[in-house]
This record gives sequence, structure tokens and C-alpha cells, in this order.
Amino acid sequence: MSEPSVKQEAREVEKGHFDPYQLDPSHVLDPPRTMRAILTRIGPGIILSASIVGSGELIATTTLGAKVGYTVMWLIVFSCLIKGVVQAFLGRYTIVMGETGLAAFNRIPGKIGRVNWVLWAWAAMVLITLFQIAAMFIGVSQAMKLITGVDVMWWVLGFAVLTLVLLLGGAYQRIERLAMIKVGLFTLITLLAAVVLTRMPEFFSWGDVWQGFSFELPEAGLAIALATFGITGVGATELYMYTYWCVEKGYARYTGPHEDSEAWRQRARGWMRVMHVDVVFSMIIYTVATIAFYLLGAGILHGMGQVPASSEMIPVLSNIYTQTLGDWAKWLFYPGAIIVLYGTVFAGTAGHSRMFADFVRIFGVYEHDDYQARMRWRDRFIIVLTVVPVALYFIFGEQPVAMVQWGGTAQAWTLPIISVGTIYLVQRFMPKEMRATHLMTFLLWIGAFVITAFVVISEYRKFFME
Repeated sequence: MSEPSVKQEAREVEKGHFDPYQLDPSHVLDPPRTMRAILTRIGPGIILSASIVGSGELIATTTLGAKVGYTVMWLIVFSCLIKGVVQAFLGRYTIVMGETGLAAFNRIPGKIGRVNWVLWAWAAMVLITLFQIAAMFIGVSQAMKLITGVDVMWWVLGFAVLTLVLLLGGAYQRIERLAMIKVGLFTLITLLAAVVLTRMPEFFSWGDVWQGFSFELPEAGLAIALATFGITGVGATELYMYTYWCVEKGYARYTGPHEDSEAWRQRARGWMRVMHVDVVFSMIIYTVATIAFYLLGAGILHGMGQVPASSEMIPVLSNIYTQTLGDWAKWLFYPGAIIVLYGTVFAGTAGHSRMFADFVRIFGVYEHDDYQARMRWRDRFIIVLTVVPVALYFIFGEQPVAMVQWGGTAQAWTLPIISVGTIYLVQRFMPKEMRATHLMTFLLWIGAFVITAFVVISEYRKFFME
């Protein structure tokens, strides 16, 4: 397939005239060779970053820092790096096998009805993480109330309508473009604030940061630490989502259906190389952003004795800007918070709607090659996944920090399933010649073990030692 036809293909996908989930030999494309050309083909990780740099970073990470100071700096870095290995292996599997994440995990033994227990666990997790989306609606609405004086309730309803307008009928290209704008704006400003923090001895010292790598879990704030581990870096929901964005970006389609030929293997390795760059690029973005948010929470908020909560969440969080950049910066923080939090609503709802549409397809509601049915179900779930978080707001009120913690804990519980399940899929179904190096495979095993051990130990301590 020539380069001009790729651009035409993107337009056809946007209009719903082309099915990005079908592998067709006529759509194969040789992978880019140079780094410059590869960078033009990344994108799935940017959408993940738009989803990640929101509830996890702005709320959970800064709240953890506000509660325990610099003591778990190691957890923040560890959380961002360890899950990237699982993300890369899921991307490799998708490219080689041409399967979405839910279809792949449905291969794991243990059917309960028409799908297996892993997919039921995924569905339960997503329903709980809708509390996180509700928290994002509340956060952006609190910021808008501070700017305009209009009550939070009306802004929640307004942002719900905006979500439907932006997402209904929207294909990959629109989502990727908006995600890039969101990720770039707020991350750079927050990084600037963190740099300024390092020059404020009343709130920051390198000795305190170094103490944060003592690999200890805090006695206080263990619940929020576990939730933060679940959603910082690539959370459980984003690990599932990543396979769908890889499919819609075209990595699997450009590789083509599996065939026993050297040409196919070379294409697969080439597109896996592009995907690896995408993973690393996004990991750098969300790791830097997460560290910056944690430093600001641990330095500014902990130093001031302020912890974000309920209706005062946004005013308290604004201190990470005003105490570093000056009082004027709150008018920079409010729009920035709106962008970063609403970006999580936008990217998260876009990804979840695709996965639920695939879930009903796996359930047997429509055929794999019926793209029009897939789009109809996607749009139906966009409506459901927008309305439910708004309903949660009306039921539970303004509890954004608690809501994020509930969703983060659910994601943490799911991480062992995903990491161990990824090992099973790779070892059981991936062609041997397309598997990763022994070193990468070893890192996957270590990652799965450490993730599982961390979640189990944290839950044990939370329930039996606190």
C-alpha cells in the first residue's frame, strides 16, 4: 500500500467506510526504517498518555505525596517503568496475532457463559473505574466554577454533552489529534513548576528525594498508595486499551495476516519496532509528568499540611502552581486542570467504548467483520459510559479523591491478572520465531512476579496490619 493511500484510508476510517479491525493482504505496508519516519507513525501511546496524565497524576499522585511526603518516590518510578514491559508485550501480541486485547485474554481457560472469567473481571473493573471518570467530571467542573461562579452540577452536565459531541462517530485520527494537544500543554507547565520547586529549600531537598528510594511502604496512606500504583503509569484499563489503539493505528493491519514467509516476519518485526518506540516515547512522557506531580504534592502540599479532598480539591491542588510560579499561576492552573482532567474523560471513554463494543462482539451479538455494527455498539457505549459517571456524581456527590481511590484500587487488583495472563498468551500462542529476546521475556516474568507480590502484600497489610 502506498503512502498516499494510507492518508486516504484514515479518511475512510473516519467516515466509517473502512474496517481497521480486518486484516487484508492488500493493505500490508512496509514499516518505516529511519527514526524520523518511525516517529511519524507513533500515536497509540500518546492517547494512553492523555488518559494516564489525569486522575492518576493530578489527583492520586499529588494526594499521595501530600499525605506521605517523599517517602514513596520509589513507588512512583517503579509503577511507571514496570508496567511498560507488559504494555510492550501486549503490543507485540496484537501485531503478530492480529487480535484485540479482550479477544486475546478470552483464550485463557475458564469460561463463565460465553466469555471467560478474565473478561468478566475486566468488565467489573471498568464499571468501578467509572467512579474515576465521575471524579474527572467533578474536577473540571470545580475548576470551571472557580472561574465562572456557575454551580458544579451545571458544568458536569455541560461536559457530559461535550463528551458526546466529540466522541460520537469519531474515529482514531480525531482522538489522537486531541490527545496530542492535551498531553503537550499541561505536562510542560507542570514540569516547569517542578523545576522551580527544586530551588525552594523550604519545600524541597535532594536528601529527602533520595530517602524516598528506601523501598518502604507507608504506614499511613497505604490505601492511596495501592490505588496510585494501580493507575499511575499504564493502569490496568490502559493496558487493555493499548491493543485497540494499536489496531486502529494500523500496526497489525500493515503487518497483514500471519503467513509462513520471511517477508511477513520482517514486516512484523518492523512494526513491532515502531510500537516499541511508541511505548518508550509515551513512557517518558507519563513518567516525567508523574514524577513532577508527585514532587509537587510531596514538596508543596505536604509541606503546607494540605491534602486534596472533596469540594476543596482544585483550590488545594492549585497550590502546586501558585507556591512555585506565583499567585498569578492559579489562572494557568485552572485551565490546565480542565484540560488534563477532561482529557482523561475523553480518552478513557473513547477506549472503554471500543472495548465494550468488542466485548458484545465476543459475546456473539454481531460478527467480527460487521464494522457498522461495531460502530453502532461503540456509540451506544459512549452514551452509557458518559451517563453513568454523571449519575454517580448525583448519587455520591463531590468525592473526587475517594472516587479516584476506588477506581485505582480496582485497577491494582486487576494488574496481576493482566501481567500473568500476558505471559500465558505469549508462551502459549505466539509463534516461537516472533517472541521477544530472552532478556525481555525475563523482564516480563520479573514484572509479573513483582506486580503480583506488591498487590498481595499491600492488600494484606491494609486489611490485617492497619
